[in-house]
Amino acid sequence: MSQHTARAPRALIAEDEPILAAALAHALQRLWPELDIVATCPNGVDALRQGLALQPDILFLDIKMPGKTGLEAAEELAEQWPEGVPFPHIVFVTAYDEYALAAFEQAAADYVLKPVNDARLGKTVERLQQRLRDSAGTPPAATASAATSASPASSALPASASAAVQANAAGIAAGDDNMARLLAQLQAMLPPAPRLQMIRAAVGNSVRMIALADVVYFEALDKYINVVCHDSEALIRTSLKELLPQLDPQQFWQIHRGTIVNAGAIATAVRDEAGKLSLTLRQHPAQLRVSPLYAHLFRQM
Repeated sequence: MSQHTARAPRALIAEDEPILAAALAHALQRLWPELDIVATCPNGVDALRQGLALQPDILFLDIKMPGKTGLEAAEELAEQWPEGVPFPHIVFVTAYDEYALAAFEQAAADYVLKPVNDARLGKTVERLQQRLRDSAGTPPAATASAATSASPASSALPASASAAVQANAAGIAAGDDNMARLLAQLQAMLPPAPRLQMIRAAVGNSVRMIALADVVYFEALDKYINVVCHDSEALIRTSLKELLPQLDPQQFWQIHRGTIVNAGAIATAVRDEAGKLSLTLRQHPAQLRVSPLYAHLFRQM
């Protein structure tokens, strides 16, 4: 039997403050008794590990956690999530002020404000229950309570096997689009960084000046970034997380957690037999893998 057959919905909580984690769990038990909380994780690294192992229906992720933030954990989960398994619904646990929360109101996920408030959490629970019904294709009349709510890939299967495969694929693609849109919206909440005009890379006792137009792609290498040009490479000591806000998003596209590519250097986007997407480049032999999270960038116009 599949892990996502009809059953009570399952949730994972990731929160580094034990008192707040316990308060959230107790509030959920009051408001949604049928919800099965399968794990409580103290940091983003554990949330990533447990999320992949347990494949819950819902993730409650604190935005600020040691090891990995909630956003980083969500992004890595989306990249490593097994094919054919619906991606969980995400609720971010946040201490952002009301102005910043406006981004969440239009985002592809919900939020819970610290400290947990039953009224707000109750609305989140109602939305999650509705989303589980919608993704299961089950009419509301058949799901009077969370106990009868099916999880994303259960019950109400399409008539034919091929239709089922197509419906599941469409749902997964929609989940990837939602996650990509969510991360873009939440990224917009951060203060803007000044745009880079030139890359300065140390080479021995000199500093090499690299025009951004000459960069084919950036590749994360541990604590460094490999700056790949058409005929040369150079290392800079920074992270993609710090570099990305300084780049023009129209010119440089993040296509993977560890890769940013110059859009003008892309020749083709090719999908293999397994459905995985990769890019070929103009005047450079490298092939770059595209995370499912960013596949929407290469849909046909």
